[in-house]
Parts: sequence; structure tokens; C-alpha cells
Amino acid sequence: MNRVTIADVAREAGVSTQTVSRVINNKAEISPSTRELVMEVIERLGYRPSGVARSLATNKTLAVGLVVPDIANPFFPEIARGAEDTLRERGYEIFLCNTIEDPEREKAVLSALEDKRVDGAIICSSRLPDDQLFPRLRRQQAVVLVNRPAPPELAGSVCVDDASGTVQAVQHLLGAGREVIGFLSGPSRSHSARERTRGFEQALTAAGRRPVPELMVPCAPDHEGGYEAALSLLSGRGNVEGLICYNDLVAVGALRACAELGLSVPDDVSIVGCDDIMIAGLISPSLTTIHVSKYEIGATAARMLLDRIEGRHEPSEAILKPELVVRESAPHMTRPRNAHGQATNDGGR
Repeated sequence: MNRVTIADVAREAGVSTQTVSRVINNKAEISPSTRELVMEVIERLGYRPSGVARSLATNKTLAVGLVVPDIANPFFPEIARGAEDTLRERGYEIFLCNTIEDPEREKAVLSALEDKRVDGAIICSSRLPDDQLFPRLRRQQAVVLVNRPAPPELAGSVCVDDASGTVQAVQHLLGAGREVIGFLSGPSRSHSARERTRGFEQALTAAGRRPVPELMVPCAPDHEGGYEAALSLLSGRGNVEGLICYNDLVAVGALRACAELGLSVPDDVSIVGCDDIMIAGLISPSLTTIHVSKYEIGATAARMLLDRIEGRHEPSEAILKPELVVRESAPHMTRPRNAHGQATNDGGR
């Protein structure tokens, strides 16, 4: 079946192609009766304006790329929803690109978006080092990074204050009487992982405790990575009383490791996640975690990208504040102490 063209609409309506174009683009110089006639013909024939032709005429594709490192991670679909809702209100469509935590695939995705001449891109949690990422940002029309800073002339950025969130988690565990705290710190290429590590060390130092490198274990940002890292740490050190995890998926893996080792959560080991994905409140024990609005991250990034597409580069940065949500895996409680002021262990370990 041949595609209906603007010439077909003009012939059927008995007007010029220029008149049809003016109706499509909502120009004011068309009479109401002519506009109604042309729109009726468009509807009846099923005409759809050519996106290619429109982009040639306006130098815009009304398309935006959204790059995520792992679409299977429940953190990113909520960001995508916030971005999509905001962009669709302005007539934009989203191309979702999944890099599966692979820097080489991320490079290929950014090249593809450049070739497609999208009007802009939102790049979440890039795994590329600055010397590989920044030159690629220069080749995009407009860019906003999520969870990654960049020079404002290259991209806007929407970040969570990861360090302060981790400080809250450490303070909570220390306040609940947990003396030895481990940290499953996530992937070394992650900016968020580095910020959370900084917050972890900062909070311990402020409490007069020395951060112990052996208690800070990198891991893949999924439940299997959390399981392996927690199993290794808890098996090798019998005195770990609390775990702060890079994200909630890692925390779920840590819960599995504790169950396998016969450790009760939270009696033997308290666990804190990060992100507050939906599963955090549904599992048992429910997960104490650092909450941030994923939807708002996406919506904020989309608004900033629209500004940059239209030539407005201020503000170039937005920082969202996280908040600790206390549930069963690390409740507000202080472990009982003996007559010498030492913590006792009632967990049967």
C-alpha cells in the first residue's frame, strides 16, 4: 500500500500543498472552514506527516535518546518514565538504549544517536572515563548526564547527593550500636560508587573511627554481585555487624548471603540498601534504604535537556537530596550492652 502524501491530501481537499502544510503546522493565516476541511481529509486518508521531511524543514527530529546501563535494574525504568512523560508533553519521542554495563556498547550507542541526529540525549550513569565520554558529548546536539558531573559547556547534570545519603546510613547503623560496618561499594567505574565511598569514609572519620579498606568491597551492581561480595566479606570476618550496599539489588544479594551463612537480619547483621526500588518494601525483612525519587530524576533531566535544546544552559546542574527510609533490615534499636558497656550478641551466632 502506497503511503499517503501531502499532495494526495491537497488534491482530495481541492487546495494547494502549501495550504495543507500551513494547516499541519497550525499557521494562523488559514480560515477555520479550510482548516476543518483539510483536517477531515487528513483523518479520512490516514495521512501522517513525514518525520524526515519535517526534520529537514525544522532542523529538528523531535527525538531524544535515553541511555541506561541496565534496563533490568528497577532503578532506571522509573527514570525513563519521568523523562518520557515530560518530553512527550512537548512532542518528543524517546529512543531507549541499554548498554548492559559495557563501555564499548555505550560508545556504539552514543555513535548511533549521533548518526540518528537526535535533538538531545540523557545519559544515565555512564561507565566511560572522562577522556572517552567528554569528546563524545561534544558531538551530540544537547546532553544531560544523570549521576555524573560534566563541564557545563558540554552537558547539564542531574545528580543525587550520594555522599550525604551514605552518611545518613552510617550514622543510623552507628546509632543502633553497630560497631563494625562493611560497605559493598559497587562498580569501580561508577561516579555514584565513588561518591558513596566518600560518604562512607567521611561518616566513619567524623565518628572517630578509621575506615578499614578490607571492609570496603567492590561488586557488580546486581543481586549476584551483592551475594558474592557479602559472602566473601562475612565469611572472612566474623565481626561484621552492619552492611551498607551500593544499591537495593546488591542488598538483596547480601540478604541471601546472610541466610546461607545462618546470620539473622537484623539481629546479627543490619543491612542498608540504596535507591528504594519497589521490591525494598516487599521483601522480608523489608529493606532499610536510601530513598530518592527516580521519577523526579528523569523529569528534571528532561526539563534540563529541553532547555539546552532551546539554547538555554542555566541551570546546568541539579542535585537531589536523598532520605533514609528505616524498615526491618536495620531498625532503630540499640543492641543490649553488658556491665562493662560492651555490646552483646543475642543473634545466636
